[in-house]
Amino acid sequence: MLNHTNTTTEIMASRVDTVVIPLGATEQFGPTLPMHVDTLIAELYGNEYGKALNAYVLPVLPFNTSEEHAAFKGTVTVSPSVISAFVEDMIMNLRRQGFKKFVITSGHGGSYWLASFIKHTNFKYKDIVVVHPHHQRGAFEEALEIAGLTGRNEIHGGLIGLCTVMFLCPEYVKPQSAGSPVPVENNKFADIVGWEKLTRDGNWGEFVAGSYTPEQLTEMGRTLWTTFIQKNCDGLKAFVEEANRRKTFQRIQN
Repeated sequence: MLNHTNTTTEIMASRVDTVVIPLGATEQFGPTLPMHVDTLIAELYGNEYGKALNAYVLPVLPFNTSEEHAAFKGTVTVSPSVISAFVEDMIMNLRRQGFKKFVITSGHGGSYWLASFIKHTNFKYKDIVVVHPHHQRGAFEEALEIAGLTGRNEIHGGLIGLCTVMFLCPEYVKPQSAGSPVPVENNKFADIVGWEKLTRDGNWGEFVAGSYTPEQLTEMGRTLWTTFIQKNCDGLKAFVEEANRRKTFQRIQN
């Protein structure tokens, strides 16, 4: 794996033609968790997928489409058109340098623009391939079950968020109860109104202090993310290579 700490000479000599682009976010996670949770997740994705692919891994972009959190002070949100144009410009610069395969991974679940961007970019540029690495169907649900975190209507924050931060950066956790049960009925409005109108404190989920020990929380977070990432790493290189082969393969003749 290569990244920005390598020299341009090392990157050139490696003949690596695959780039991993990790996208994070800077957005509220309620009163107990830091603003860069999604960025930490994206960094974890980038490093692990970079190892699996022997790729050049870019630094995490810490901003994303976070409109649902925009009313919470400190959240940074950009429009889908702006971030799409920015990422496309990055890809075009790297394409001119000879990179051909691009893996875009996002730690932010609200990156709805990404699927459209990948489809559009693949049809716009015939000589490169752009993929999302979460190619294993049901992997996250399986990882939740293994970590003991199923059966929760949690979209953002709550126990799952707390376990994540306890695994990635426990020094930033405020040890207090937060969030509240959110009615399932609210799920249909999650992309229509701001979450200040749907949640008590920005957490779509609940954590009750004292329910678990710090060690239990850390282990649940570790199990969740290492399981999910490993499942996506399995077969990832073959998936990217096959996508590239199919992209560059000539049209099937009748």
